[in-house]
Amino acid sequence: MKLIVGLGNPGREYHWTRHNLGFLLLDELAREYQISMSRRGLKSVYGRGRIALTEVILAKPQTYMNLSGEAVQRLLHFFKIPPQDLITLHDDLDLPWGKIRIRIGGSSGGHRGILSLHEAMGTEEFIRFKIGIGRPADPGRDPADYVLDPLREGEREELKDLLKHGTEAVEMLLRRGPQEAMNRFHREKKDTSRGS
Repeated sequence: MKLIVGLGNPGREYHWTRHNLGFLLLDELAREYQISMSRRGLKSVYGRGRIALTEVILAKPQTYMNLSGEAVQRLLHFFKIPPQDLITLHDDLDLPWGKIRIRIGGSSGGHRGILSLHEAMGTEEFIRFKIGIGRPADPGRDPADYVLDPLREGEREELKDLLKHGTEAVEMLLRRGPQEAMNRFHREKKDTSRGS
């Protein structure tokens, strides 16, 4: 069994913000694979189902981003899932908009949600599924404000394709493992983004 956690902030005012791409991708997975997100508890909204023949728990922590680790730790403990079977879906400032990166372990890179997970679990050894949001065009802009901005009109238009691409990548990750998913989805974006 795998625990797939989308990182984000609960509440309507945060729904379409860049920092909530993890929530948005998780919602898309739930729709695509008909997994009901109707359970509440363990500081999360969650559901149970299958993706690519793998039993999964899909979860959205309701603690707000900076305390995501509290919810994730409870979910892992309750379902008896080891950290290496955790997949986190989250935004990443250091990747261009829409680019996908899959990584096992590594530092938080300043992402407060990931930092909270590291502190709660005492390990960095879990899979991170990163979705690029790019950095603000204005170098003086505080990234903490930028991630809480609503998606721009052009980004909203591209979101449907981005989420479809993301669900394909998650399915391959579960079906074939992280290395094969990295080989396909990292290279694929490089081929279409030369010079970026």
